[in-house]
Amino acid sequence: MTKEELVSEIAKKANVTKKRAEITLNTVIEAIHKALKEHGEIEVDQLGTFKVVERKVRTGFNPQTKAIITIPDTKTLAFIASQTLKDIVNGI
Repeated sequence: MTKEELVSEIAKKANVTKKRAEITLNTVIEAIHKALKEHGEIEVDQLGTFKVVERKVRTGFNPQTKAIITIPDTKTLAFIASQTLKDIVNGI
């Protein structure tokens, strides 16, 4: 599903215009971004938990040259699905 399809679905279910639905969706996305930046985690009931995870410096290798390289520390995003979402996906 694309963002446009999601906006259409929200508009239809909420009985609002697509423009209003898009503004609402963008507001939710911005709120998630802000929460992750400020708190490093956000839990959305019936969906799951988004969490910022820090990866430490590690060594790796270039698969083409086999040269050993240092991979710098970085932050990445982890998502842990709620039990409700898992049940929906599994048809329960």
